[in-house]
Amino acid sequence: MPVRESGIIMDRKIIHTYSAPGAVGTYNQAVQAHGFIYTSGQVGLVPATGELIDGGTKAEAIQVLKNIRAILEAAGSSLSDIMKLTVYIVDISEFSQINEAFQEFFGNIDFPARSTVEVSALPIGARIEIDCVALAGE
Repeated sequence: MPVRESGIIMDRKIIHTYSAPGAVGTYNQAVQAHGFIYTSGQVGLVPATGELIDGGTKAEAIQVLKNIRAILEAAGSSLSDIMKLTVYIVDISEFSQINEAFQEFFGNIDFPARSTVEVSALPIGARIEIDCVALAGE
């Protein structure tokens, strides 16, 4: 859908895939605009069940990253196109579990930029939520 921004017409595309959990509120999984993909915050929901994955922060982090990968792939992008991740966690003492999850998930590719913020609570009792900014696929 074309949107007018500062006098310039831009394309804004809504990204949706059944390979990632659907929105639990009034938002889209992701929006593509100006050559970037902006995902909404993702929690560790398993797409097939709609339930939060068991196993704590590390397991949730890996599931979140899988969900982000599915959204990016639906948009024609990939993990290597991620520019920045923002991580929200309910207990900063679990920061090392996030690092372990990132190492396990991303393996040998260059890590994206990242911010981590401790928050008081997250939707549906999640321990971690991550949003992403990535380059749009060709």
